[in-house]
Amino acid sequence: MWTADFRGLTLRTALQPIYSISHKRTVGYEALIRAFDNDNSAVLPLHLFDLPSSEAENLLLDRLCRYLHVRNYSGIKDQLNWLFLNVSPRVVTSGNHSDSFFGQLLKKTGLPAHRIVMEIVEQPTDDPARLRDTVDYYRELGCLTAIDDFGAGHSNFERIWNLSPDIVKLDRSLLTRASNDHRARQILNGMVALLHQSGCLVLLEGVETRDQVMIAIDAGVDFVQGFYFQRPCINLGELPHAPADLEDLLTEYKKRKQITQDPTRQLVNFFSGPFERAIDRLRQGASMQQACTTLLEHPAVSRCYLVDDRGVQIADTLVSDFTIRNQDPRFRPLENTASADWFRQQYLRQALDQPDNLHVTTPYLCVTGAYMCVTLSLAYNHQGTLKVLCCDILANATQTP
Repeated sequence: MWTADFRGLTLRTALQPIYSISHKRTVGYEALIRAFDNDNSAVLPLHLFDLPSSEAENLLLDRLCRYLHVRNYSGIKDQLNWLFLNVSPRVVTSGNHSDSFFGQLLKKTGLPAHRIVMEIVEQPTDDPARLRDTVDYYRELGCLTAIDDFGAGHSNFERIWNLSPDIVKLDRSLLTRASNDHRARQILNGMVALLHQSGCLVLLEGVETRDQVMIAIDAGVDFVQGFYFQRPCINLGELPHAPADLEDLLTEYKKRKQITQDPTRQLVNFFSGPFERAIDRLRQGASMQQACTTLLEHPAVSRCYLVDDRGVQIADTLVSDFTIRNQDPRFRPLENTASADWFRQQYLRQALDQPDNLHVTTPYLCVTGAYMCVTLSLAYNHQGTLKVLCCDILANATQTP
C-alpha cells in the first residue's frame, strides 16, 4: 500500500464501501485520508487540513491525497466499481486545471476515468464560474461528478442547476432529523424525488442504525453509506467484499410497508358501503347534505364535496361538526371552496379515469385547513355526466399505534 508524508505526518488511504439498495451490493468506495504522527497515533482529518499555510500548500495537499488514493485503488483487483474522491471548491477554484494533473495521474496508473466520481464538497466559493469550468474538466476526462454534504451549510439547489452533478450525496444531518421528526422524513422523501427529477442519482451517507436504513429505503435513495454497513478500512488488502444484509433489510421494509398500507385499505373497506349509499341518494335527486349525513357523522371525516368532470367543485364543502369546532381561525381565507378547481389533484384524475372505483390517497397536507388528511374519491355517472364525490379523512385517524 502506498503512503505519503506531509508536514511530518504519514498519510494513508482508507476506503468505505458504498452500496446500491436495488442491486444489493457494493458499487463503489469513498477514499478518505488518514494521518498518523511519528508515534503512529491518528491525527484528525480536520487538524490535517488546517496545516496548509497558503493556497499553494492547500493545492499540494489536495493533489497528494488524490494521488495516494488513485495509486492505491488502481492496485486493487476490482475492475468494476467506482472510486469517490473528495475535492474542495476552494482548491478547485484556486488551482489551475490546465496542467492536466489529474488526467496524467489516471493515464499513469491506468485507472479508467469512468470509474472515478469527483465529489465537490459543499463549501462557499467566490468563483462559481471557475468551479463550473473545473467540473466540466472532470466531466470531459470521463469522470462522474457528485456534490457532497448536500442539505447542510451552504448547500442549495442553485449548485445543482449550475453543476448538473451525476450524483448528490445527502448530508447525514438530514437523516438524523428524519429519524426524530416525521415531517423531516417527508421533506427528505420530497428532496430525493426532486433530485431524481433533476437527473441526479442520490446517495445518503451517515447511515448508522437499522431504522435509518429503513428511512433511506423508504426515501427512495439509490445508494447508502455509513457505519451500519462498514467503517472506513485502511487495510486495503482485506477490504470486506461480503454483501451487506440488504436482502434481509428489503424483506423487512416490505413487511413494514405492508403494515403501514393496511389502514388505507381498511378505509376503503369501511367506507365503501356509506359511499355507495351516498351516491345512490345523489342519483335519486337528494341534496349533498341529505346524501352525506352518515359520512359526516363519522368522527374521522372532516368534509365532503362534489366535483364535476372538469375538476371544478360543485357548490361549497360540507364540513363535519367536529371540524367546525376545531377549525383554526388563521386559515379562514382557505375555507370557502365553492368553484375551486381540484383537477391537479391525483385523486381527482384517478377517479375520473376509473369510474365506480373507490380510491384513497396517502396522507397529504389539506390546503383548505393546513392539516394532514387522506381523501377518498369515487366517480359516478349521473344523467350522462361524470361527477366525483370526495371525502377528506383526518390522517391521524388512519394511524396505527
